[in-house]
Amino acid sequence: MLIAFAWWSVLLYQKNRDAYQAKVELLAMGMAAEGKYHSDDHFYHSQSYLELTKKYQRQEWMIFGEASVFIISLVIGIWLINRGYNKEIEIADQRRNFLLSITHELKSPIASIRLVLETFLKRKLKPEQIEKLGNNAINDSERLNELVNNLLLAAKLEAAYRPHLEPLQLDELTEDLVEKMDEKFPKVQIEHNIQKGIPLINGDKMGLVSVITNLIENAIKYNSSTSPSIKVTLKEMKDSINLTFTDNGIGISEKEKKKIFQRFYRVGNEDTRTTKGTGLGLYIVDQIVRGHQGKIKVLDNRPQGTIFNITFPKNKLI
Repeated sequence: MLIAFAWWSVLLYQKNRDAYQAKVELLAMGMAAEGKYHSDDHFYHSQSYLELTKKYQRQEWMIFGEASVFIISLVIGIWLINRGYNKEIEIADQRRNFLLSITHELKSPIASIRLVLETFLKRKLKPEQIEKLGNNAINDSERLNELVNNLLLAAKLEAAYRPHLEPLQLDELTEDLVEKMDEKFPKVQIEHNIQKGIPLINGDKMGLVSVITNLIENAIKYNSSTSPSIKVTLKEMKDSINLTFTDNGIGISEKEKKKIFQRFYRVGNEDTRTTKGTGLGLYIVDQIVRGHQGKIKVLDNRPQGTIFNITFPKNKLI
């Protein structure tokens, strides 16, 4: 189509030039018949020739202008169509990855719990074996419960997230959650630097719990270091409350930073990815932070790792 438009412009220009030359010849013949043609120089400076030339030049610019508009419009249209197509392909890939991951995330704990129950029914076990298998089943059921809760929360966020606000002591809530995560992941060093006496905020407790646990679990999940460590910092600033999660994990590239908060988005694909997840965690975090009129930024932790920085405005404090 671009070639057709360009060729149409060339042909139209040639036709206009041929018509101009024909009109010039006709004008010269008419002036010669009337005895007004004395010399070529006199003809080219005549009023009739100058008006004809001026009209031709306007038509020439009009052809170039129309051709440019058509070609630019077509290029923009092609770009928009291509962008929309690529976006649809990306969304389709994300949905495919989500279905693959959610299938695995659902089947794995269900199969594990079923295996434990079948073991209880078919074998006589020692008390310590029963305790070990029971704890494994409880952990899998908690994992399954968290997954279902994330799915339900993501569905609510997609419709319209309305935080259930209540007075919260964010420092106590954060410290309590960090301690629980420290117990849950004994092999990971989880430090915290939480300022005491931070003013109460109006917040959605369940939503903020999801934000903190998701960011800590993500930092653990994407950490291949031999000595994984996470630091949670909470402090009061001049105009905001600052909550920071710092890890020494694999980090996030600049290209991925723009996509990680999209629903279902995960780095790589389900055929090659080894980490567990559904691509909903950071989407939920972003939506909940926005629902509290806060902001979240992703920064690089030098020399290795990632920093998630959340700020809540002080004008939303109680």
